[in-house]
Amino acid sequence: MNPPDHFDVVIVGAGVAGALIADALTGARLRVLVLEAGPDTVRRFDGYTDHLRQFYAAQAKGPESPWTPAKAAPQADTAYLKQIDLAHPETPQPGYFIQRGPHLYGSSYTRRWGGSTLHWLGVSLRMLPEDFAMQSEHGVARDWPLGYGDVAPYYAAAERAIGVSGDVAEQRYLGVTFEDGYDYPMRRIPPSWSDRELATGIDGLEVTVGTERISLKVRGYPAARNGVPRAGYRPQGAIDIRDRGVQVEQSLGERCAGNTACTPICPIQARYHAGKTLAGAIEGGLQVRAQAVASTIVTDPADGTVQRIEYKRYDDPASTAFTPASVTARVYVLAAHTIENAKLLLASGIAGGGVGRGLMDHPALYAWGLAPRPVGAFRGPLSTSGIEDCRGGRFRSEHAAFRYDIGNDGWRATTGAPDSTVADAVLKRGLYGAKLRAALTDILPRQVRLSLAVEQLPDRENRISIDPAHLDPIGNPLPIIDYRIDAYTKAGMAAAARVSRAIFRRAGIEDRTGIDENWFPPVSFEGETFRYHGMGHFAGTHAMGDDPATSVVDPYQRVWGHPNLFAVGGGSMVTMGTSNPTLTIAALALRTADHILATFKQGPGHAAA
Repeated sequence: MNPPDHFDVVIVGAGVAGALIADALTGARLRVLVLEAGPDTVRRFDGYTDHLRQFYAAQAKGPESPWTPAKAAPQADTAYLKQIDLAHPETPQPGYFIQRGPHLYGSSYTRRWGGSTLHWLGVSLRMLPEDFAMQSEHGVARDWPLGYGDVAPYYAAAERAIGVSGDVAEQRYLGVTFEDGYDYPMRRIPPSWSDRELATGIDGLEVTVGTERISLKVRGYPAARNGVPRAGYRPQGAIDIRDRGVQVEQSLGERCAGNTACTPICPIQARYHAGKTLAGAIEGGLQVRAQAVASTIVTDPADGTVQRIEYKRYDDPASTAFTPASVTARVYVLAAHTIENAKLLLASGIAGGGVGRGLMDHPALYAWGLAPRPVGAFRGPLSTSGIEDCRGGRFRSEHAAFRYDIGNDGWRATTGAPDSTVADAVLKRGLYGAKLRAALTDILPRQVRLSLAVEQLPDRENRISIDPAHLDPIGNPLPIIDYRIDAYTKAGMAAAARVSRAIFRRAGIEDRTGIDENWFPPVSFEGETFRYHGMGHFAGTHAMGDDPATSVVDPYQRVWGHPNLFAVGGGSMVTMGTSNPTLTIAALALRTADHILATFKQGPGHAAA
């Protein structure tokens, strides 16, 4: 093994949390290294374009289609959702996750320079104030050691750092507040024609959820997509980092062009990805070491201080050959991912406070139908608006909250339209020529899709663990997942489905929502079967708290018992509510960066205090 090199801070993971912390610390003139398990192919514009071509050529255009993994850094793939045969656990399983059930965990993520922000939708909702206090407000789960007021200044900083388009006037609901005079750095992305048409039919609809009457409203949501900038803000578009960190100016991506492909790849980089933050930090002196898979955190058994991180460096993404190496620092930050952070902690013998437990997601349903008139399906960003009014309320003491994304992609996500619509018209209805064109002209523009994201509370039995019997090609443990969707969430699914049916009736939409035996995993509740999919919203495997006995990290995301080790990201979240987690991850990362900087300013003896 080569002798270690030394930095002020070593960060594991080049996703949004790692990038933001690296940028803040590098800006303060600290010597920072980022270790990234995956390749750095997207740092150059031509590399990103190669991934775009890969997406265009893919038959199945799922979240992973442009982002195939390196052999030495495998990743989850939603095409391989299979539960392990418990009667024969030694049988090799397809995919990265070893799923033990009873339900399948249906999400994936990307191990690559930029992380999963390479294929996220960009939704940047703040958590509600009540989301931080679920035990106090609703008698379920537990409270965060922080409140909305503690995180709000960092939400504002994160919205600027990742470039969020939105309007404050539209986002003041269910207790969300903003500082006087504040607004998002860019104006909201204009609502699609579909949004406007649906709002005409839906706004003002009152539904009963639990014992409450809730009035619904279609509203645009904040998104990390480049819109019209407000004064003093310049959107960052496509990046192209060449040798020695020099960036080549690109006149692309400074405004969203309405490509309906935010997930899995924005063709012009108008949507934020963490590589943009890394690009600025590299110009300021940040070092990023790609294709470097962290394998072990070595600690001092006397006081828990981290002494070094060992990693495996590979040169060829198509090969499993690697060279072992290590690196030392004063402070170490794990920002690999909710799953990868927990896996690395467990592999290093750091398991206090329930490492790996409390895994969450937003198990989501779809509802789809035909509008009474054209709504402009397959145009604009993948989604620009939602229905947020059921994110909070008294009913959360009984069942999960939920929210709706309005899709602009017709039935692509649900049935594979427009291809499946054409196949159905030709093969099942026998249409061709003028009749086929007329049928497609009638049905495709009227396709409506809702995505129903449902809250999930932390459950200690929902967890990731490791076992030496299950290793990846370079000898690192594969994540073993135990996962179930409990009655609280299933009751929320039932409520969300009931409300979606009321929405369709009010808007005159012919409900075509169906159950296909081969479509997404099933879950049953009170005689009804729901087909769900993961939202890619991983959270909860190293949750924060104020007691080392019941949490893994403190309110600054420092690992209890290890004074110079931080674990940041979705894993630190105590609960998640219904907001997409990326903005909260970013806000907490900036808060942690401030804390690390403050300790460095106190001098060498306080760098890990």
